[in-house]
Amino acid sequence: MRAVGYQNPGPINNPASLVDISLPQPQASGRDILVAVHAVSVNPVDTKVRSSAKPEAGDWKVLGWDAAGTVEAVGPDVTLFAPGDAVFYAGALGRPGTNSEFHLVDERLVGRKPTSLSWAEAAALPLTAITAWEALFERLRVSEPRPGGAGSILIIGGAGGVGSIATQLARQLTDLTVITTASRPETAAWSRDLGAHHVVDHSKPLAAEIANLGVGEPFFVFSTTGTEAHLEEIAELIAPQGRFSLIDDPNHLDVKPFKRKSVSTHWEFMFTRSMFGTPDIAAQGGLLNEVARLVDAGKLRTTLGESYGTINAENLRRAHVHLESGRAKGKIVLQGFE
Repeated sequence: MRAVGYQNPGPINNPASLVDISLPQPQASGRDILVAVHAVSVNPVDTKVRSSAKPEAGDWKVLGWDAAGTVEAVGPDVTLFAPGDAVFYAGALGRPGTNSEFHLVDERLVGRKPTSLSWAEAAALPLTAITAWEALFERLRVSEPRPGGAGSILIIGGAGGVGSIATQLARQLTDLTVITTASRPETAAWSRDLGAHHVVDHSKPLAAEIANLGVGEPFFVFSTTGTEAHLEEIAELIAPQGRFSLIDDPNHLDVKPFKRKSVSTHWEFMFTRSMFGTPDIAAQGGLLNEVARLVDAGKLRTTLGESYGTINAENLRRAHVHLESGRAKGKIVLQGFE
């Protein structure tokens, strides 16, 4: 089968960073389903793994976690899917990725593709939807009563992949005032179009930007990018007893300034359930089914920002370059093999 991979980690400007290759087609066993991949999207985790993770000597590392496709075959213990089913999912970090014609994934991580979306539109959603959902409803617990503080949430990086779906979830499924950040006119417009009540400029001091809105101190802050640069401002602007969640990888995370406000800090990493085989691993498949229902009901929409053509090394390298520039809007999707 056709795939894209690498044998040595390194910078994306190295032609060997991503290469068109041919690999044996995998076989489904246990609770795995074999998916014929129709579309994939690219996430920051792809660029991080590509630049740092080395496969075993002689092996190829295949990246990619988001996918939408058709079930080709199922393992003997599969109960949730059958060949021919249309699915979407984000896979597991420690297994071969979705940048291949066929891909194995545990059925418990898989949702049924929204019927109202194309393959490309569906592939844009899984990883970021899981991340945003878990951060909002499981880490920050935005649906629970709040002991004071404004009924608002600040989403830092509102136009990125996670921020784009988090904005929609917060607007559609909660009564919170949704405040996002963006620094360019086009990303601010994108964020407002997805449902943000207010958009502030994260290139300026955030505490002053929030104060100028006159809506009070946000009880919730969800940081998807630039956490280290904004941490002091977050400590100033968040409400006492507020909740803070982050998904990026700051070199230093000094939360001591949160102490006086008793702010709780929550990491979100959507691969935790699959990585550790937690008892609630099937929650991710159920979560994606709920996202599909909300999409088909017209409450959520795809966050596809740009399509980069077919799935091959050249197009994936272009996608990695754009992601590493920090200027992506929504999700980058690739569809089909040549």
